[in-house]
Amino acid sequence: MVARNVFAVVSLERCSGTASRVGHCGCCNPSLSARTWGGVSGSAPRNQLWFVLLISEEGSRMSQKHLKEAFVSNLNGTSLLELSLGTPLAPLCLLCRGLLLLLHCQHRGKPLRSRPPALLLDFGVLVAPLLFSCTVLSSVLFLVPAILAAFCAGIFFTLYRQRQRDSRVPFRQIVREFQNTYLDPDYVPAITVFRVYVNVLTSISILAVDFPQFPRRYAKAETYGTGVMDLGVGAFIFSNALVCPEVRQKAAVPQPKCSSLAKQLFAIWPLVVLGVGRFLSVKSIGYHEHISEYGVHWNFFFTLALVRIAASLLLAIFPKNKSWIVAVTVAVLYQLLLNLTSLKTFVLHGSDGEDSRTGFLNANREGLLSLFGYLAIYMASVQVGLYLLKRRDSVKEWMGAACLLLLAALVLFVFLHISQAHADPVSRRMANLSYCLWVIAYCLTFFVSFVVADLVLVFTKLLVKGSAVPSCWRAVKAPDSREQRRAEAAHVCLIAAINKNQLLFFLLANVMTGIVNVMIDTIHSRAALTLCILHLYMFLNCFVMYVLHAKNIVLKFW
Repeated sequence: MVARNVFAVVSLERCSGTASRVGHCGCCNPSLSARTWGGVSGSAPRNQLWFVLLISEEGSRMSQKHLKEAFVSNLNGTSLLELSLGTPLAPLCLLCRGLLLLLHCQHRGKPLRSRPPALLLDFGVLVAPLLFSCTVLSSVLFLVPAILAAFCAGIFFTLYRQRQRDSRVPFRQIVREFQNTYLDPDYVPAITVFRVYVNVLTSISILAVDFPQFPRRYAKAETYGTGVMDLGVGAFIFSNALVCPEVRQKAAVPQPKCSSLAKQLFAIWPLVVLGVGRFLSVKSIGYHEHISEYGVHWNFFFTLALVRIAASLLLAIFPKNKSWIVAVTVAVLYQLLLNLTSLKTFVLHGSDGEDSRTGFLNANREGLLSLFGYLAIYMASVQVGLYLLKRRDSVKEWMGAACLLLLAALVLFVFLHISQAHADPVSRRMANLSYCLWVIAYCLTFFVSFVVADLVLVFTKLLVKGSAVPSCWRAVKAPDSREQRRAEAAHVCLIAAINKNQLLFFLLANVMTGIVNVMIDTIHSRAALTLCILHLYMFLNCFVMYVLHAKNIVLKFW
């Protein structure tokens, strides 16, 4: 078969600070644009440097691959301030959904039980604002949480005024009733919500990053920097460790360490299979990949598998309630090796100093050596998980726990400032000490914000009799607690649906991302098309989880 030859004209332009046809580069690196010409006639603009290349259709596909790789390369991330502005967005979405359900209950006299409207409400309030915030509203990100907070405040005061009309109860009495409320000690909804939102935000980002409407500063930084996606990788490790078997295992029923370790080794086989499957599929179809992210053969599934194995080995040796000591030791020793030896040079530039990819270790040095940093994050999260699962059955106890976690986060942010000044800036590529501190501190802050949102909903439920909000704390000794449980059981919640099949949700997001990238020229998409694709992509993913949850299907084979 003789391929039809075409002439491709590739231009290199200097970034002018505004979005080009392929999108803003995020820094002053050259941005790439391409046009395909049916012949050699025509003149090039004088202010551009043109190279005319004779290539086949296969070569055209390869140039598209390189174009997409360049689109996500050589970036520097965003500021910690901008990341902090986005922190309350997801908790406010959760609070807004809960308040809307309570408003519906107050007006109709019964909770929302119809499944199609519930799904649309959940998607429209829990997911859609995140899609808009990381694309067309990213330039005014600071306004989105403010608008959501104002909307939530309006609903709250509407509910409070209605309660005052029905029965004039002093506000102080309601506050005392709230403080004395007993919560279900066996269920911590903030853990579930935190893990689901980390998964949802990761799924949004892995496709959105290929569109020009997703700011380049949110994508993964090349070497040093704090991008939103840099945080997502570490947060995914953190969220998995929160509910690992070692954390969930009851102290009263200890298991033999060898038996527990064997179960962990067996449980990681799906991650290994997924890692191999991703590697083979990416290489076979020539899918674009960012080599300096994990390496030539490595990917995130392999990282998850090996971190889990290493953590299980360490937890079989050391007491799990001392896992924070192991985390600190691993992170500090790894940073010392980076600073005092040639290890940092090897990670960044290869064994020959010229970015060599010869040999397995050279080819996958980022993926292999970053395991130490991710292991430290995992072990730290185990300690947090053990603290969170301590028995607490009152609002006062959880308010105290939230304050303690927030204080720990502030201390870690101070250590982060010291580490960046005297050791190394944040680097996801190396998963250094600064990166570990940043991820743990941010995850603690993010989790506390969900606890606060949950407590606000608990308080608001006291204003509406017979109310129910799924994926929220239940007042176990409230007069209508049985009615609440029945109503919550009848409501199919999107958060609970995703939580039931989290690995499938992440896998489906990866597969759909690949399909979209193969079928669509993402880097030249307009805003309207981008928003339609992203909403359809997330809605289909959520809909599959919703249907599986409604039918009580859990796709887990290990």
